[in-house]
This record gives sequence, structure tokens and C-alpha cells, in this order.
Amino acid sequence: MKFVTYSIGGGELGTGYLENGGVTPLGSAGADMIEYIRHGRSAERRPGGETVPLGEVRLHAPIQNPQKVIGIGLNYEDHAAETGADIPEKPIVFAKYANTIASPGDDIVIPPITSQADYEAELAVVIGREAKNVSEADALDYVFGYMNANDVSSRDLQFSEGGQWTRSKSIDTFCPIGPHIATADEVPDPQNLRVRCILNGEVMQDGNTSKMIFSVAELIAFLSSAMTLVPGDIIVTGTPPGVGAARDPQVWLKDGDEVTIEIEGLGSLTNPVKSG
Repeated sequence: MKFVTYSIGGGELGTGYLENGGVTPLGSAGADMIEYIRHGRSAERRPGGETVPLGEVRLHAPIQNPQKVIGIGLNYEDHAAETGADIPEKPIVFAKYANTIASPGDDIVIPPITSQADYEAELAVVIGREAKNVSEADALDYVFGYMNANDVSSRDLQFSEGGQWTRSKSIDTFCPIGPHIATADEVPDPQNLRVRCILNGEVMQDGNTSKMIFSVAELIAFLSSAMTLVPGDIIVTGTPPGVGAARDPQVWLKDGDEVTIEIEGLGSLTNPVKSG
């Protein structure tokens, strides 16, 4: 199934799933995606109304307020190569925060503190149940689903602040996600998905998750050995080659741009860019 967070006519947010060209509500208005993931289809969370045509709804970020947004750096062999970096021996982990979450169609706002904002098309993993000290063999059993993400990054901040990345990647609006979560059963192999970034109609990134250095299962096992992952946590798993920083000449997001992330089976996530 494909789950969405949506609103109608500016009303309150609800949770639903895509069906027959529309959105079927789950439970009453105001139902929260994380609560649905946590509790599933209890009596009050069964389909709660007629299907609404997709053209009549506004899709929002599927997860509104995750406890954790965990980023993984340099996780594609060919991306590490384009940056001149060594292949990591262990996953490079950084934090993004809930303030970065942006919905499909929301502006990516570039603040005055950066002049080198970069796109990164990434597969996002949504955790479905509490995971602590999970084995790699069992790790995918803890996945609720997958979605598109854009790990927007300020390169001038990233490489000028002592080697720590969190501030450069946690600027407001710097993590658009969506438009839906495809449940894990719809993605039988997360290590065989085409990943693309399209900037103003031009394909900038065109990779495949088969090139990940650390698989989704390895990442969940690694992370859960140190921290408890909870329903609704998001792992943003790294980006393929073609980022703006590695191009000659370099390409930075600017006012008036439009950037689209497309991952096989997960739809399209499009956001305009504006200066703020």
C-alpha cells in the first residue's frame, strides 16, 4: 500500500492510502501517520470515509514530526569516488532534525548564511517498530516502508565548520520527503532501485541503490546497536553521484529552481527553490 498524509481545502491533516486515483481516509480527521504505524489498523483506524479524488487533496510530508531523522554520508561507491573520499569502513552518521521536513511542493528555502546549497536524491527508510540490537538478517522486518527524500546540504557550511555536518544539513526545509510511503511489501529488494534527481528538467543524478556501500539492513543493524529506533524514525541512506558540488562547473540550488527526486516505485517528489 501507499500511505499519505493529506488535507482537503486547507483543513486539518489526515492519514490515508492511495486507491483508484484517490485517497481513502484511515480513521477520523486528524489521524497521525506515526500513530498509525505504531498501532496499525485498530478499530478506530480502519477506512473512515469515501475515497477523495487525488486532485482535491493536498499531499503533505508523510511523516510530520519524526523522533529521529538519521543521515548517512558517502554511502555510494561512485559518489565517494566523485568526491575523492575513501570508502568508509563504517557508516558515516549525522543528524537532521524535524525542522528540516518539507512537503511535496513546499519551497526549499535557501537562507543568507549559505551560497552553496546542493541537492541529494536519497532513499528514505521509515521504521515500523521498535528496534534495538537488531541483527542484519532480521533488520528489514523492522521497516514499515520507503519514500523519496532530498537531503539538501549547505556545502560551504559543511566543509568550513570543523568537519561536522549536522548544522549544514539541518537548515529549515532541507529535507523534503514524500509524496507517499510505499509499504515494505511493495519494495521486495531495496538494494535494486533506480534513484534520480532532476533539476529544471535536466537529469543530474541517475544511480541505483545496488551501489550502496552499506545496505539498508546493515544500516539498521549498525544504528540499532547504539540507539533505539522507534516507529516513524527516518533513515536517509545516502546519495548516488552527480551532486552539484562534484560537477565542473559546480551547480548550486538557486531562487527559481525546481528539483525532483524519483525513486523506482516511489513516485516523484518535486519542490521549488527560493531565497529566504
